[in-house]
Amino acid sequence: MCLGVTGHRFLAEVEKLRAAVERALDEAAAAFPDRKLVVISPLAEGADRLVAQAGLARGAGLIVPMPLPVADYLTAFETEASKQEFRALLAEAAEAIDPPETETRNEAYERVGQYVLDQADVMIAIWDGQPSQGEGGTAEIVEQALERNMPVLHIKAGNRRPGTTEPTTLGEEQGKVVAHNL
Repeated sequence: MCLGVTGHRFLAEVEKLRAAVERALDEAAAAFPDRKLVVISPLAEGADRLVAQAGLARGAGLIVPMPLPVADYLTAFETEASKQEFRALLAEAAEAIDPPETETRNEAYERVGQYVLDQADVMIAIWDGQPSQGEGGTAEIVEQALERNMPVLHIKAGNRRPGTTEPTTLGEEQGKVVAHNL
């Protein structure tokens, strides 16, 4: 079962979200018994890595579609710790998919999100339920998945304060899992 990931980069109350990812993985496994789990994640900070780590801990395979060449992609991660975490997860991947040829960075991110959606049997979306802040954002990916009647496990999570990297929480809703088409 190929599990695609989409979601926010900046996450608050990560332990609540980590527990929610475990619940979502349990639901996906119950819906697709006898199928090996493969996580498809570009390994961006936040949602992508949270699901990849949980999947790897369960023995899942990991496929990493790259939005950009590694050296360019690493510039998106501000801290050395984040860059090291990315490299460590990438080293555990069964496969890394070369980036698409694109004109802009935003187009590259949009194309990789579309690739994840096209390859997935189930999507996990760690998301506040609000419209996307840019092209190819989580809201668009979820909308397309639902239009395809694809199973979506929506983990409710705050985003970030506009113009900052400060994550927000949804309070009591943070970490709730809502299943669609499952």
